[in-house]
Formats: sequence, C-alpha cells, structure tokens
Amino acid sequence: MLLAGGPCRTAVPTHRSLELPKRPPQSYPFSNLTETKGRTEFAMQPIGFVRSAYQETSQVPRGLGAEHTQEGVLEIRPELEVGLTDIEGFSHLFVIWVFDRSEGCELMGRPPSDDRPHGVFATRSPFRPNPLGLTVVELLRREGNRLYVRGVDMLDGTPILDIKPYLSSIPMGELRRGWLAEAEARAKGSEPGPGGR
Repeated sequence: MLLAGGPCRTAVPTHRSLELPKRPPQSYPFSNLTETKGRTEFAMQPIGFVRSAYQETSQVPRGLGAEHTQEGVLEIRPELEVGLTDIEGFSHLFVIWVFDRSEGCELMGRPPSDDRPHGVFATRSPFRPNPLGLTVVELLRREGNRLYVRGVDMLDGTPILDIKPYLSSIPMGELRRGWLAEAEARAKGSEPGPGGR
C-alpha cells in the first residue's frame, strides 16, 4: 500500500509549493520511504482490518450530535498478535486507518456538521492529500488477535495502519473545538462558550 500526496482540488490559489530537502534516498531513516519522480512515498502494510456492521458510508452517523456507539472488531494479523501484549490495561485506543474507498482530495469542503466551508485539515473529511483516518474507540475486551471495541465509524474491511493507547494530559477546560463549537451554537441559536473559539 503506497501513501503519497496527490493533486487536490482547491478554491484557494497556491502561491508556492513545499520543497522537500534534497538528499539521497539511502539517507532516509526509514526503509519504507522512497522517492519517485520527485515525490516522497511511504510504503505501508495494514496491521489488520476492521470488522464493522457498516457496509456503506451512508450508514455511518455524521453531523452535529452524531453518536458513535457501534461495536466492532479490530482483527490484527496473527503474526503481530504479540504486539497486543498488555493492551487490555487501556480503556480507549487510537486507531489509525486508511480511507481505502475514497478518491481524490479537496482542500476546502463543507462537512455534514456545518454549511460553511472549512479546510480539509480542520475537518475529518475522507478527501485528504493522504487518506488517513483517526478514531478513538473504547476497548471492551481482547480475544487473541481480536480487539472488541465500541465507537467504530469505519466501514467493514477498512485497513488498520496502527493502534496506540489513548492518553491525554490536556484538561478539558483547555480544549478548544474551533468551528465545530460555533456550528453547534448556531444550531442551538446561542453563542459559543469560551472553549469554542
């Protein structure tokens, strides 16, 4: 599986492109990093796949007030099972996965939770330069190479790239929710609180 930046549609003019430092491929610290035709590409292999009740994107809850309570299974490749040692001690996990069924990239778009356009890096849009998804799930139990979780928002068969314990030392009062808090306030007909801006 190759992950590489591709052309993106945008309504914003591009004034300059980001130039990567020029160095010979053998000097890259990662063996899965290559340079092809001036582009740097990462070759990755899924560590497993999601088993989910969702077959189509239209089935996944989206928009303001969407709740992700669907249970599913993170099925890790058997040869990687030892890497799950001690994971049962964590209540929640980050799951890094691939939007393997999305095509193209849009730098500006309207998410389902707002009628105003936002930049792709300020949203969870699947139409990204690198089609990566990030989900926090609750770990219910482990059975061998299978993690039973709650909070799945991925389609059945979605490739998983990595799993990490969910840890955060940021107090809730210091978190800001950006435009999402403003959209929620507009939907309720009130002004966003201090954490919304």
